[in-house]
Amino acid sequence: MSKYAIGIDLGGTKILTALVDKEDGTIVHSVKKKTKKDKGSENVIKRMIESVKQLLDESKINKKDIESIGVGAAGQVDRENGILVAAPNLDCFDLKIKEILEKEFNISTYIGNDVEIAALGEMKFGAGRGYKDFVCVFVGTGVGSSIVANGQIRHGASGTAGEIGHIIVDLNGRMCACGAHGCLEAYASRSAIERRIVGALKKGRISAISEYMKEGKPISSKMIKKSIEVEDELVIQSVLEGSEYLSGGLASIINFLNPQLIVLGGGLVDAVDFFYQKTIKKARAKALPLPSKSIEFKKAELGDFSGVIGAAFLSDN
Repeated sequence: MSKYAIGIDLGGTKILTALVDKEDGTIVHSVKKKTKKDKGSENVIKRMIESVKQLLDESKINKKDIESIGVGAAGQVDRENGILVAAPNLDCFDLKIKEILEKEFNISTYIGNDVEIAALGEMKFGAGRGYKDFVCVFVGTGVGSSIVANGQIRHGASGTAGEIGHIIVDLNGRMCACGAHGCLEAYASRSAIERRIVGALKKGRISAISEYMKEGKPISSKMIKKSIEVEDELVIQSVLEGSEYLSGGLASIINFLNPQLIVLGGGLVDAVDFFYQKTIKKARAKALPLPSKSIEFKKAELGDFSGVIGAAFLSDN
């Protein structure tokens, strides 16, 4: 009989919940809910519970066949106690996810960082297969990363290893959601690129992206892609700025850790190949010559599902 697990990817704009067959990583059923307007610990945990209930109802799988729930959260986590310590983009602090979900569903629950679970998914079934030393970097609402060393996720002394989004790239720079100034995330995330575009539009800059925003929708990776395809100057400038900063962060990873591979993922990387290609070219140029020659780059292969697949395997790590 197949072993099933529920994987939950708790991101800055959505909660993706999936029932995963642990034999081969197959997604049996999935549920997606937005989180952007439902910030705060109370709202987030409510949406998570709703998602799991909907998943159980729609998948028709007996709860007895589900061995665990794994949660990957966009923020700092206490893995041992199952607490989301701080997720500024969600306005969540000290959220006792493990305790609440185990009480609600009577299923063993495990928690990890959102990019940690993406790295687990890519290591088992995606771009990281066959590699023992690599780094996953995902560009979305923020910039997150996870380190795989000798085939294991590297957590660090306090469990926060891999926070590349919060390396300082400008000592007196922009305010980051974490409260610090000059973090990489404040320059290279999709959110940072979006803020730069919106700020320029408010000052009167003309851009093709305005045509896609007429329905009041926030800027998406697809809108950015369409704007680049028509050679929109503002969007290209904004993306190149994000790429410039991200490539510097990647060069720092290459020089410091000397991994075999860097896996890049997230909506912006998936949708905008211009951003991906420019970033890896610049990262190679900025890194030291010897590690630059040996480093490999790949796009994440599992797309939106890398996180939920990885989360389903948190109980094994």
